[in-house]
Amino acid sequence: MTISKPCLAAVGLCLSMIVSAASGQGWPAYGGDAGGSRYSPLEDINRGNVAALELAWTFRTGAVEAHPELRWAIDFQATPILLPESAGGHLVVCDPFTRVMAIDPASGAERWRFDPEIDKRPLAGRFKCRGVSLWQSAEPAVDKACSSRLYIATADKRLMAIDAASGAACADFGEDGAVDVDALLRSTLPAEGVDATQLIAPPTVVGDIVAVSSTSNKFESAYSVNGAIRGFDARTGELRWSFDPLVRDASTGLEPTASEIGGGNTWVPMSADPERDLLFIPTASPAPNYWGVHRPGDNRYANSIIALRASTGEVVWHFQTLHHDVWDRDVGSTPIVVDIRRNGETVPAVIQLVKTGMVFAFNRETGEPLFPIEERPVPTDTNVPGEKLSPTQPFPVKPPVLVRNEISPDDAWGFTVFDRMACRRKIESMRHGGHYEPMMLNQGTIMFPQPGGGSNWGGGAFDPQRNLLITPVSQIPYYVKLLPREDVDPVAASKPGAGAPMQGPGYIGGTPYAVEQGPLFSPSFSPCTAPPWNLLVAVDMSVGEIKWKIPFGVLNKLMPVPIPLNYGTPSAGGPVVTGGGLIFIGATSDSLLRAYDIDTGEELWQMKAPTSAMSTPMTYKANGRQYVVFAAGGHSWYYGQGIDDYVLAYALPE
Repeated sequence: MTISKPCLAAVGLCLSMIVSAASGQGWPAYGGDAGGSRYSPLEDINRGNVAALELAWTFRTGAVEAHPELRWAIDFQATPILLPESAGGHLVVCDPFTRVMAIDPASGAERWRFDPEIDKRPLAGRFKCRGVSLWQSAEPAVDKACSSRLYIATADKRLMAIDAASGAACADFGEDGAVDVDALLRSTLPAEGVDATQLIAPPTVVGDIVAVSSTSNKFESAYSVNGAIRGFDARTGELRWSFDPLVRDASTGLEPTASEIGGGNTWVPMSADPERDLLFIPTASPAPNYWGVHRPGDNRYANSIIALRASTGEVVWHFQTLHHDVWDRDVGSTPIVVDIRRNGETVPAVIQLVKTGMVFAFNRETGEPLFPIEERPVPTDTNVPGEKLSPTQPFPVKPPVLVRNEISPDDAWGFTVFDRMACRRKIESMRHGGHYEPMMLNQGTIMFPQPGGGSNWGGGAFDPQRNLLITPVSQIPYYVKLLPREDVDPVAASKPGAGAPMQGPGYIGGTPYAVEQGPLFSPSFSPCTAPPWNLLVAVDMSVGEIKWKIPFGVLNKLMPVPIPLNYGTPSAGGPVVTGGGLIFIGATSDSLLRAYDIDTGEELWQMKAPTSAMSTPMTYKANGRQYVVFAAGGHSWYYGQGIDDYVLAYALPE
């Protein structure tokens, strides 16, 4: 492990400089606060002056320069946090290799750097770190080592604690500052696919508990790693509890899942209500994604939002948003913990966005839905031997679904008549209809929207003054086809990327099948349904109604000729909202950063970044000046040629 910068040679002097330089209203957690609201009351930048916003400073992490050979595997999706003065007053960000950098929030100058020196052998996924988390003792002090700590979860499956002020490892945490989560994964059944597992979400701190989740290899195998959430002692690193989201014990009254089945994990940031000792967990499907024969029943607590007692790991309440998932409809965004004003009362709420474009809202103390949720009949007539689908699925009555979700041949679209004809034939040849058309053998099933959403990990932001939820959503059609294993060329199926979107069929390990999947495109590579393909949506959560929706992203970078068609582009990342009546968001493939009027959806500011900012921004105030910060690093899927490592801070002219 290495810590650099000359500053560390004179820690006392450096810390006094840090404390004097940093001030004001910050962003101490990944989602702005423990509940992930992504709201800031700051209003220095507002609707009246945001058009004057300009670049204040630029920081480069150096990830691409350090490892150009791994450029293809880098996704810079981090959201920085601003530490309070008692923790050093740094702006802190992690790069895809989980290196942690402390930055002067007013100038962008580097103060210190911590390198966990992760194993950089290619992983099943991409290298990414979405953020770090802060813990402070009851009486934190800058001059007392590790009274304020930063926790990082690494791609090679370690939980590490470093001193927030200096960046030095906290030797009293685990072994020399690290807990070996990899060993825990290997010792917990099922343990297949540990090598393909990563820790990419920032740990969640609730009181003196640090909760950690993991990714899963359920894309490619029926037998995946256990998806347990683990709670560690914030001071010592001792394991306090573990919660397996797949039920193994029939005494619970829920149908158990076989011990060899994994998944059901949480791969996005969790959220919390520290005052109520509640941890909110969004869970994924069990393994594998598109075949559920060996995991019959609803598979609770998979595809659920779960409220755990943070201090003990006990279930307080849960709600399953999808039964027996064979569509890769993970609950893939952070639960949003907010207070909603309804009928003259303030309701302690949690909002859960899901990939179908539905919005579920609950009283976070009791789990009671804020709007009715109906179990509605869905098709079950699959031709996959042994597959038994749930006859009903939950549908919230309000808010309405945020995206289009039904498709027929009449919806076929393209830039030319030939595109439209080709798209119509594709739709006619595949299983099509609504949300939950069954997976089919030898026949594609159209999913609309795609498995990536609707809403994905970027999630939403909530304005408590307006009871307004803001979120980007995608509505691109997608298809999945199951094929008999014996019908697939074994050489082609063993190639890297086989079974991935827009690649050839690949085997699903432990099943008789292979999978072919990808976006439903015309011959000219446009989606087979009419634009817009990506939206920004505002929802009034006091009444459950959509206030406005607008196309989000222009196609200039995705067209042979750079025509700025406002059709919406593939995106990843989320928004923040401010007391200045603004929405700030990057997230699109067009490399534009934007600010919108939260009341109307009118675009008020845009700035071209060096590459796309497929992340979630944040805002803070330092030395009397408000800054808005974006991590801009491209995306390996949506804008692979633009992979980079910029941190960009914008402010009004001095």
